[in-house]
Parts: sequence; C-alpha cells; structure tokens
Amino acid sequence: MCLMSIRVGFIGAGFIANVHASLLRSCGDAVAWAGVYDIDTSRARTFAAATGATVCGSEGEVLDGCDAVFVCTWTSEHQRLVELAAARGVAIFCEKPLATDLAGATEMADVVRRAGVVNQVGLVLRFSPAFCWLRHLISHPSSGRVMSVMFRDDQYIPVQGMYKSTWRADVARAGSGTLLEHSIHDIDIIESLVGPVMTVSGFSSEFHAIAGIEDVVNLSLSFANGAVGSLLSVWHDILERESSRHVEVICENLWCAIDTDDWWGPVRWTRGGQESGTLEGRELGTEVWGAGLAPVNPDEGFLDAVGRGRTIGPDFDAALRAHVVVDAAYRSMARGGTPVALPVPET
Repeated sequence: MCLMSIRVGFIGAGFIANVHASLLRSCGDAVAWAGVYDIDTSRARTFAAATGATVCGSEGEVLDGCDAVFVCTWTSEHQRLVELAAARGVAIFCEKPLATDLAGATEMADVVRRAGVVNQVGLVLRFSPAFCWLRHLISHPSSGRVMSVMFRDDQYIPVQGMYKSTWRADVARAGSGTLLEHSIHDIDIIESLVGPVMTVSGFSSEFHAIAGIEDVVNLSLSFANGAVGSLLSVWHDILERESSRHVEVICENLWCAIDTDDWWGPVRWTRGGQESGTLEGRELGTEVWGAGLAPVNPDEGFLDAVGRGRTIGPDFDAALRAHVVVDAAYRSMARGGTPVALPVPET
C-alpha cells in the first residue's frame, strides 16, 4: 500500500492512458490527480472529467506539477518526454515500447539510470495471473528443465476498433509493426519464463500494405539453457478477436498452457506421475494473489514504489533487454531469416 498521496500526471490521454486511469482510481487517496496534456484537447478534457485531473497547456506544465508521470503517447515521443521528466527528477511510468529503435531505447535507459528516478515500463504481462501461474508451475523443481515454448499472439490491427491508434500506421511514429508495437510484450514474458534468448531468426510480411508496418512475424528462438521455441505474431482484421494469446510450454516433466485470455486463462497443466489441473478467472487470481506471485493492481505497485523511493520491475533496463531481442529479430528478417546471435544479459 502506498505510504503517501502521489501527485500523478499524464502525457497522452488516449486508450492506454484511460486504462491506467481506471486502475489508479481504485487506489483512492493514494492518488492526487495532477495535470493531463494531450495534443488533442478534447481527449484531455474527457480524461480530466473522468479523473479530476487538470487540463494543462503543455507537457512541461504537467511535469512541473506532479511527482510521477505516465507517458502514454505514440512511441516516437517517448524519448523526448522521458528525458524531460528525468531532468526534473519526476518518477516515470513509460508505455512500451520505449522507442522506435534500439539506439533510442538505450539512450533512454541511460538517462533514467543516471537520473536515479523511480521508473517502470508497461510490460504488463509480468503481472498477469495466467503468466504468473505458468511461471510458478515451470519453476517447481519437479517440472524439470524447460524444453520448448510455442507462443501465438494475434489481434486485429489496432488502427481500428476500440484502440483507434491510427498512428500505428505511421512508421515515423510507430517505428514498425506487430513485433515492436505489440509482441515486445511477448519477448519480455518469454524470457521471463524460459531464460535468455541466444539466437533468433525470423520472417515477416505486410498484408495491409503499410510500408514499414509488418503485420505477420514468425520467429524461431534458441535459449541459453538449451530450450527452443517459436513466436507467431499476427495483426488481422477480425474485430471479434481484440487480443488473444495461446502459449504452450513443455518441460521434462510438465506440459502447461494458456489458452485465449492472457490475463484470466484458463491455465492448464499436466505433471508426469503427479497431477493435472486447470485454473481460470477469479479462482486463478485468488491462487496467484494468495501466493504473493503478483500484485492485484500493478499501477498501485508503481505508486507504492514512488512513495518508498525504490524502483520495482519491469524497469527501463528490463525493457531494454526486450528491445535487444527485437532488434536482433528485425536484423534477421532483413537478412532473409539468417540467425542472429544475442549477448547473454548481465545478471
């Protein structure tokens, strides 16, 4: 629980900003709504009406009036805004991905590290009850070593529907397509489940014919512990499928899977000679939260970190590692699928 009321500001008031606002509203007096700025003033006003935040005339005005800021703009703006916040000593929550390329992400992580500010990045799958339970199953000694992971991620291309992120069709603002803008989540959670990726090879396509915005990616992965895996990421036009993930992990003595809902499951598993089980929905959440495997409200966790003056994961350095893997995948795709080796991350 947060030890003090934190003045929270928002830069960007679109879809994801409102998701965070919904989570923060449940934190009660731990949140003091400060300023909000969006280049679309109507969105800022709507956000302010829902939260009690003050509409500001500039990003600087937001930063001068808050203890912590949520950076929820399109990707190409993240670096500039993070640097402004770090220079003021403001705690930073930055949406993923950090930047449109690895160079920008590296510079951002360096800036935040030097500033010493509390920071967190929106790699939210780390807090998913489904993935936390999957990690719990995999880490049990009786499961044996991880042998393989198969990961499929699909959603409708988010320039439409409830997302309405038309900027994702602009390579200058988005950087690229489904791998960077969406499946950087997947790369981060795959490494947290299996361990460091050592080589990656990949192929991509652009079915929507948006230059530089790939909508299908298939990656082959090898891991430092000897496991192998695959990631398929697709942006389609099936509006009934907002975001769906199917994951299977096979260990020496465990099969486990998440089907469809990456937050509430179901999670299914079979452990050789011992047990089979299924958890989903509130029952899954009760088990995960009761075991202390994840916070009930990750945004409250960020506020608590700000109040205590200590960073909790996933931070900029964790996000930077995901960028390293994604960058290697793009280099492989540019070379016709030639495998690219990655450095072992520092521990």
